[in-house]
Amino acid sequence: MFRFICAAALAVTLAIPALAADYTAGSIKISAPWARATPKGAQVGGGYMTITNNGSTPDRLVGGATSVASSFEIHEMSMDGGVMKMRMLKDGLEIKPGETVTLKPGGYHIMLMGLKDQLKQGDTFKTALEFAKAGKVDVEFKIEGIAATGANASGHGGMKH
Repeated sequence: MFRFICAAALAVTLAIPALAADYTAGSIKISAPWARATPKGAQVGGGYMTITNNGSTPDRLVGGATSVASSFEIHEMSMDGGVMKMRMLKDGLEIKPGETVTLKPGGYHIMLMGLKDQLKQGDTFKTALEFAKAGKVDVEFKIEGIAATGANASGHGGMKH
């Protein structure tokens, strides 16, 4: 029994780094990039992540590119008089010094326009993010369930299995 417990603990310990997808560009840290699965034939998808600016000057996510879509846009969703509105951030998304910004459903997010194929749960895709000061950084997005609410979520109301 002791060996089984030790083996299980070791397996969990070794798996944790695989779940922690962090990327760095200059003073910018990108954590846990993920996207929602899409229905077959969908033309748009959403991408999410957490961005932290560990520097002393502001930086800005200004764009990106990926082979899974024809265009990459940075959007914001907000409520206006009880109506949800979405708009593209033409100047990108500012990340102030010491600030952490979470891109998530219902808030800031990446819009993948003109999807070339269905985003399928369990798959991954590469994206090059571009920051005004930190430059370009390659990240890999993990595709979660169609109703996922965060990285490593199952797509069933965000519950983990």
